[in-house]
Amino acid sequence: MAGPLSGYRILEIAGIGPGPFASMLLADMGADVIRIDRSQAVMGGDPDKPPFDLLNRGRRSIGVDLKNPDGIETVLKLVESSDALLEGFRPGVTERLGIGPDVCLARNPKLVYGRMTGWGQDGPYAQAAGHDINYISLAGALESIGRKGQPPSVPLNLVGDFGGGAMFLAFGVVCGLLEAQRSGQGQVVDAAMVDGAALLMTMFYSLKNMGFWNPERGTNLLDSGSHFYDVYECADGRYISIGSIEPQFYAELLRLSGLGEQPDLAFQMDQSAWPAMKERVAAIFKAKTRDEWCAIMEHTDVCFAPVLSLDEAHLHPHNVARGTFTERNGVLQPSPAPRFSRTEPEIQRPPSHPGQHTDEVLSEFGISEADIAKLREAGAVK
Repeated sequence: MAGPLSGYRILEIAGIGPGPFASMLLADMGADVIRIDRSQAVMGGDPDKPPFDLLNRGRRSIGVDLKNPDGIETVLKLVESSDALLEGFRPGVTERLGIGPDVCLARNPKLVYGRMTGWGQDGPYAQAAGHDINYISLAGALESIGRKGQPPSVPLNLVGDFGGGAMFLAFGVVCGLLEAQRSGQGQVVDAAMVDGAALLMTMFYSLKNMGFWNPERGTNLLDSGSHFYDVYECADGRYISIGSIEPQFYAELLRLSGLGEQPDLAFQMDQSAWPAMKERVAAIFKAKTRDEWCAIMEHTDVCFAPVLSLDEAHLHPHNVARGTFTERNGVLQPSPAPRFSRTEPEIQRPPSHPGQHTDEVLSEFGISEADIAKLREAGAVK
C-alpha cells in the first residue's frame, strides 16, 4: 500500500540541511518529490552507485539552469501541475530568479509554497547569514542546554535545522495541502528555524512561569541537574541513561541500583541534595560495566537505556524488532517514521545523482522530446 501522501506532487529547489530533510520526510510518506538541482551540479554518475547523502533519498532529480530564462520557464511549467514547492534561499532570492511565490501562485493558485530560512522572511536578521547554532541561540534554546558551571552544550544541529526547521516546514506544507483541498487556494508557508526552535521550548516556558525552572543552567530536573535524570559513566567507559522522574520509577532505581539499602536518602525532589546524590549515584554506576547494568535494568520501570553509538543502535534487539533502521543498496539508514496501520510509508528510491531523471520527469510533465532537446541545446536543462 502506498504511503499517506501518495498522489501529491512536490517540487524541491535543491538546498542543504533542513530543506532536503523536509523533502525526504514528504517523500518517505509517499509524495512524488522532484528535486530541482542546479545544472552546474550535474556531473553524471552511475545510477547503480547512488550517492551517500541520505537526506536526498526518495526523490528523482532534474538539472535546471535557474539563471537561464528557459530554465525558469521550465520550472514554472512544472509548478502548473504540482501541489507544493519547497525552497531554502535567503528572502528575496527566488523572487529575483523569477520563481517567487507571486509568480508561482499566478501559474497555480492552489500551490503551497514552502519557504525554509533560519531567521524568517522578515525581521532585522532576515538577510544575515547564519547556521543552526545561531538560530537556537536567539530562540533561547541553546542557553538552557548544558551542565552547571559549563558553557552551553551544542546539541548537534538537531534543534534548529531538523527539529525547529525541517519538521515544521514539512508540517506546514502538509497543513497547507489539507487547507487547499477545502479552499482551492494555495498559500506561502514561512518556516523559520528561530521560530521553530522557540516553539520547541514551550514546556520550559511553562515551567519557568510556574516557578519550577531555575535560571542557572544544569540545576533543573531535565537539564542534568537532578541525579535521577542524567547519563552516567560505567566501569568500561561506556554510558547509561536514567530518567526515573515519577516516584514509582525512582523507587525502582533505588532498589535495582542498591542505593535503596542506604538509610540516609534525601527526599527525591530536595534540590539542595541533588549534587551530593549525583556523586553517590555516579559512584554506583561506575562500579559495573554498561552490559552489566543492562542485565539488571533493561525491561524494568527504572526508565533506563544504554547510550548507544551510531555503530551500535541498529543492532539493539528493540530496534531490530521495530525495524527502526534499514539497509538499502548496502547503506544503513533510519527507516521512515511515523508508522501507519494502512498506508505504510517506505523509502521510494536511493539518493539520486543530480540530473539523473531530467528527461524522464520532463516527459511526465508533458514536455515533448523535441522540446526537451531544445532545452538541452539552450543549456536550460541538463
